[in-house]
Amino acid sequence: MHDQFDVTLEDGDLLGEVELTTTLIIAASESEEHLSQEEIDRILGVTPRKPQD
Repeated sequence: MHDQFDVTLEDGDLLGEVELTTTLIIAASESEEHLSQEEIDRILGVTPRKPQD
C-alpha cells in the first residue's frame, strides 16, 4: 500500500540556510563570549558593503 505521507522533499535554498544556521549555532556554542558582528559576518560569508560617497 502506498503511503501518501512518505515523500522526499528537497529544497536547495532551505538546505543552504540550515547549513549556515547550524554553522553559526556551533560557532556561538564554542565561543566563550558573544560573537561580534564581524565574526558572524565571516562565518556566514557576508562581505560588508563599502560606503558610497
